[in-house]
Amino acid sequence: MTSKLAPKIFIDGEAGTTGLQILQRLAGRKDIELISIDPARRKDAGARKEIINRADVVVLCLPDDAAREAVGFIENDRTRVIDASTAYRTAEGWAYGFAEMTRTQRKVIKEAKRVSNPGCYPTGFISLVRPLTDAGILPASTPLSVNAVSGYSGGGRKMIEEFEDHASANFTSVP
Repeated sequence: MTSKLAPKIFIDGEAGTTGLQILQRLAGRKDIELISIDPARRKDAGARKEIINRADVVVLCLPDDAAREAVGFIENDRTRVIDASTAYRTAEGWAYGFAEMTRTQRKVIKEAKRVSNPGCYPTGFISLVRPLTDAGILPASTPLSVNAVSGYSGGGRKMIEEFEDHASANFTSVP
């Protein structure tokens, strides 16, 4: 049972891979109230707009265009947003959600109304390179490049289901 003062949190995109993970991690908490949209209305713009404006915090687990649409639904100065997409990753007015990036970044995030997800590749790269540039070991002007490879989990729930559904897999045997 949550308190009447517990912040209301809405996960827009709770049926997808990222949304399900966040929902599972928050589900047992007693200090928040998770609010959900009727699954039959999750693509209904009016229903999403209503629940987004009821929430204290909205976690966006959506493709970029849908994340932008969701932010556009906000009609109050109270609702805070954490965006897991790339839509606002470097947008002005959004805090970069990498708390360990600098000594003051955690405070920036805590005070922000809008927080963007830094993503796994930038997090890995920044966490290795930023301390070197801050210490003057690596000049900030040094051109760097990263060669990175991803698996299919970043493609979302539908892609994961497709790759893991061995019954419908189109395998060809080699003689």
